[in-house]
Amino acid sequence: MKLEGKTALITGGTKGIGFGVAESLMAQGINVGITGRNQVDCDKAAKKLNDAGYGARAIGLKADVRNFESQEAAVKRLLEAFGSIDFVIANAGLGHFGSVEEISLDQWNQVIDTNLTGVFYTLKASVEALKKSKGYYITISSLAGTNFFAGGSAYNASKFGVTGFTQAAMLDLRKHEIKVSTIMPGSVATHFNGNEPDESDAWKIQIEDIGELVVDLLKMHPRTLPSKIEVRPTVPPSK
Repeated sequence: MKLEGKTALITGGTKGIGFGVAESLMAQGINVGITGRNQVDCDKAAKKLNDAGYGARAIGLKADVRNFESQEAAVKRLLEAFGSIDFVIANAGLGHFGSVEEISLDQWNQVIDTNLTGVFYTLKASVEALKKSKGYYITISSLAGTNFFAGGSAYNASKFGVTGFTQAAMLDLRKHEIKVSTIMPGSVATHFNGNEPDESDAWKIQIEDIGELVVDLLKMHPRTLPSKIEVRPTVPPSK
């Protein structure tokens, strides 16, 4: 597929995996709209991307995936800026961890509303644009979407849900020639859960690795669909 001149919407694109994906897509000549809940952060990230000189354009869009109207507005602004939406990467997410006895109702709702309902809202808001472009919808799930662990009730529930939702959406939308995939990373060197990436994270998947994987998916022949991709560090540290 010729990628230059296409347009992508990336939720949670101001840092971490979303920003790494934006860098990789812009290097292919793809214009991007990156969303976040703070316009200042969106503008800073977009400026950094534009200053890198990729030859494509980035715009920052204040939007909260937990609010459907907010997602609709982001889609509308991106369409006004570039005319079409060819790719959507549903990446925005957060985590609260603790025993089911400890996790609060508010923490549970934040995780489910952001990680799972936000993925649905993002697709619901963009599906008509993707039908027109015969586009690609990619969710960022997690290995936690198939491997449960103590203290992960909310996060596991959200990511198991994302994995299942994405696979069902793939079956629903293939008749429109929309491709749908989920990427399920293990440990990634990001700011997730308060982490500050440094040399100690060198063993982890890097954000550019996920970006490269997204590009590989977009370049794959339209007849072939890797619908669920697990990816993990090659050599994690010994426990």
